[in-house]
Formats: sequence, C-alpha cells, structure tokens
Amino acid sequence: MEKIIEITNLCKSFWLGDEELKVLKNINLTVNKGEFVAIVGASGSGKSTLMNIIGALDRPTSGEYILAGQDISSLKDKELSAIRNRKIGFVFQTFNLIARTNAIKNVALPMLYAGMSGKEANEKAKQLLAQVDMADRMYHNPNELSGGQKQRVAIARSMANNPDIILADEPTGALDSVTGRMIMDLFHRLHKSQGKTIVLITHSPELASECERIITLKDGEIIKEERGHTYAVD
Repeated sequence: MEKIIEITNLCKSFWLGDEELKVLKNINLTVNKGEFVAIVGASGSGKSTLMNIIGALDRPTSGEYILAGQDISSLKDKELSAIRNRKIGFVFQTFNLIARTNAIKNVALPMLYAGMSGKEANEKAKQLLAQVDMADRMYHNPNELSGGQKQRVAIARSMANNPDIILADEPTGALDSVTGRMIMDLFHRLHKSQGKTIVLITHSPELASECERIITLKDGEIIKEERGHTYAVD
C-alpha cells in the first residue's frame, strides 16, 4: 500500500514560562492512500494538536512527518502554505466559508490561489458542488444556506485541488443528528466512489466506529489502534 502519512517519534511541546508542557509524546502513525481513519480522544488528549501538525498548520518539536513522500517537519511558512493549498483539503466544524461570497466563489478560491484561471476554477467549482448535491445553491451566500448546506460547500472546497488527504475536524459538531448523518454519508461516498484518503478528527466513538481504522489518543499518546465497522452507504 502507498503511504500518504508517515509520522515517526513525533513530539510537540509548548512552554508556559519555564515549564514545558508535553502535548504529544512519541507519536507513530501511518495512513495509507485511500484509507478512512478516525483520530478520537477526549478534550485535552492532543488530537487538535496532532490535527494541526498533520494539516501543516503547526510544526512538531521533534520527530518526522512525511506527507505524500515529502518531509514537511522543518519547512518554512511559505512552503507549508503551499503544502496546505495543494495537498490537504480541510473541513472544519465551523465551516470557515467566506461571508458575502457565494458558494461557487468559495469553492473556486483555493484553485485561484494555486494559479488556475478564473474560468477554469469556476467550471471545476460547479462540478464539485454538483458532486455534493449543491448545484442548485451555487450562487447563494453562506447566510442563505443551512448548516448542512454550508458543510457540503466546505466539503466541495476541500476537494478543489484534488488533495492527497481530506482532513475533517469535527465536521458534524455544529449540526443536528439528521444533518450530521447526511454529512457522514457524503464522506463515505467520496471515500468509496473516489478513493479519497480521509482523516476524521472526532470526540464521538460512534462516528469513529464507522471508519476503517480508529486511533485513540489519551494524554498525548496513542493508547489504542483498532479496526472500525464496515459502513454501507447507498
């Protein structure tokens, strides 16, 4: 299997005055291409810090992180920004859409940053919105969309530059249970039909159980790794 994420002996510390706070301790983790993996843990377990490092939003204090064959442990800010734009698609709990900007422009923006022409970016944005059943809302602004619709736009945006991984941080956390179910079904469809590599950050054991593999964090360490259940989606 081709490896997308290779993390070796990764540690992350923060300093509070003279006191070192060790948030991640010797994390070893591999994610293969096309896997659907959940990282689960209680508040304070270190999963948000690990997500920030996987997403190239932060750097480890020590250890190695290789993403799609590239060592990004010690890249400069500008290089990390390029990695985030091209290799990682983000889906956040709070959607992070740009207000007063319609759905198609929100989805097109990462492609414009990557150097694609406006016409080409808009065409691809239309295709991506159609994939998440938002073709009839592409000219609506975020304040005209429901929470579930906003998250579907965010998922379309996450796929804009055909990233190596989609990193979903509590993607159903701001949604009711029915809408959250729809969003999880959408992730399952993307995983099965397009072979997308998805890393789901969640505090929910129920959602984690739907993934192929479950990584459990506690006090900054991986304490358990187990297989999830096979989840059938139409």
